[in-house]
Amino acid sequence: MLAKCNNNPNYLKMECGLPFSTYFSALKIKWLMDNVPEVKEAIKENRCAFGTVDSWILWNLVGDKSVHLTDVTNASRTMLMNLKTLDWDDYLCDFFAIPKSILPQIKSSAENYGSINSGCLKGTNITAVLGDQQADLVGQLCWEKGSAKNTYGTGCFLLYNTGNDIVYSTHGLITTVAYKFGNEKPVYALEGSVAIAGAAINWLIDNLQFMEDIKDCEEIAESVKDTGDVYFVPAFSGLFAPHWNATARGLIIGITQYTTKAHIIRATLEAVAFQNLEIVESMNKDSGINLKMLQVSGGMSKNKCLLQMQADLLGIPVIRPSMTETTSFGAALTAGKTIGLWDLKDQKKIPIYNETFYCTITEESKFSIIRIFRFLIIFFFN
Repeated sequence: MLAKCNNNPNYLKMECGLPFSTYFSALKIKWLMDNVPEVKEAIKENRCAFGTVDSWILWNLVGDKSVHLTDVTNASRTMLMNLKTLDWDDYLCDFFAIPKSILPQIKSSAENYGSINSGCLKGTNITAVLGDQQADLVGQLCWEKGSAKNTYGTGCFLLYNTGNDIVYSTHGLITTVAYKFGNEKPVYALEGSVAIAGAAINWLIDNLQFMEDIKDCEEIAESVKDTGDVYFVPAFSGLFAPHWNATARGLIIGITQYTTKAHIIRATLEAVAFQNLEIVESMNKDSGINLKMLQVSGGMSKNKCLLQMQADLLGIPVIRPSMTETTSFGAALTAGKTIGLWDLKDQKKIPIYNETFYCTITEESKFSIIRIFRFLIIFFFN
């Protein structure tokens, strides 16, 4: 496929906002069409339907096989939707030779998708559909242009609200739809993703037996004052944004006879914080506006040591809400808006307590850490 566009991974970015990657749906569909005879036959017989997981869930919950739907946030991750028209793009579909007939109808994030057809919730209307990270953006109350959130899970996903403006990244990020509430104008976002975050902690537990439970991570990391000059680049499956280097592999450097597991665990947390720093720096360059604070969620955000490192490297406040299930909360807020329960205009009316982490290190200390990480990535992977 890359040969069709002179090996330029950003060839289709102006239409769909995404680089060429098997991470997105179009290349997966293309592979299935080319390699699975049953799929090819089903398309010929007009009995094949493709959708992201939301489409499959709706298909089953509503039970009406004519209900083949998705929303703009999920459709924007397929490489087949035009960011401006918010519809399946003829050029993109032709480029991948994917028939529009197998694709779901695209709707806004906040409207009635139909009612559940069975079970204890039978008759309940489904009034919100959003992608995972976009729902988290809503749940984190990042409704204003220039606000951003980061989810720390197995990987990390940082979304930056660009308002009604489509901002095309020149620094390794992707452009996506953040949400669209009914007939209101769509809101867009820049997104950067880190492949390995919590997965690196799991690796320390499962492969190296450094601790018994992820809950021990914070206490062990804080048992030493620094990493002892140990640095970790957890590129187990390559590097995602902003490098998009699929061939990169993991690296631990700086080990001496004085290195303990506590130093390596602390270096792992520091590596997660550094990777997110790179994404924030890219977002600042693409948007032209420096981020003033970062809101966080996800399993790893329970680790205060990590969030303090993040605040130190970013040099801005890092804010953790009391509402831990912000993705579900975002979907609920959207559903309530659809049926008129509330109007999402004033974040101050939503009673969520926040814990804030502030930068505690000097600029000299911060840049010393950053310089070493940058050297490692440039020298070993570029």
